[in-house]
Amino acid sequence: MPVAKILRLPLRLAVHACSGLVEPLRALARHRSLFLLLLRRDLADRTSGTVLGFSWLLVQPALQMLAFWFLLELVLQVRFPGRIGFLDYFLVGMLPWLLISEAVMRSTAVLNDLSSLYSRMAFPIVLLPLLPLVMAGAIFGMVYIVLVGLLAGPLAALYAPLIIAALLLWLLPLAYLLSVVGLFVRDFRQFLPFVLTMFMYLTPFLYMPQMLPEAMQPFMVLNPLADILAVVHHLILGLPVTAGNWIRPWLLWLVLLGPAWVIFYRAQPHMREAL
Repeated sequence: MPVAKILRLPLRLAVHACSGLVEPLRALARHRSLFLLLLRRDLADRTSGTVLGFSWLLVQPALQMLAFWFLLELVLQVRFPGRIGFLDYFLVGMLPWLLISEAVMRSTAVLNDLSSLYSRMAFPIVLLPLLPLVMAGAIFGMVYIVLVGLLAGPLAALYAPLIIAALLLWLLPLAYLLSVVGLFVRDFRQFLPFVLTMFMYLTPFLYMPQMLPEAMQPFMVLNPLADILAVVHHLILGLPVTAGNWIRPWLLWLVLLGPAWVIFYRAQPHMREAL
């Protein structure tokens, strides 16, 4: 590779990274009325025919948290050392995890599920990976603000919308990358639930990091979700956090942002063929 190309590589990566952030937001601003229609359609599709309607979207995460709480605190009687109770620690970390898993799972299916919108007509496909993010943020964000206010007080609740917004921003490149992978590699959608289950047990919100065997603790730096939830627990509950917990997830985000956008952009002409 010529030296000139090597020297231009960081500049190209920076340009692609900027495009990966700016272009989705620009499309969202340009087609905001259409995007609101998509949100309403998605909401109607998920709640049509149910008695509780929209309430089910709030009840489902509550039931999931209730089931884990029953198992871990009442059955297994998990207890944490120090001033932080298990229930506070668990709930503060569980809802961000549910948001992440919901956004990731739906991102892999969004281009298939909404293929009727773009298969035979011109349509701004760039909007579609944003749909799972915004819907997950709206549903879990409302619950999280109330939950944090009840657990840690109104001042801590001010951090809740900032945490949700930061999570959605961090998930942006993953949404675009996974939407393409889910469309072109159908087997990936069958494998992903197993990956998410493994990440759930390897991410310390069901337990504190100190409860892991010492031999495993150094490997936690390889799990960006562990860093994210460490920061969340720090902001809401005042638990200790390291500089690495803040830096590592955003370094990964910067690395993924450009390539994810390039892959999505170049895959757009072939998406109708993949259907």
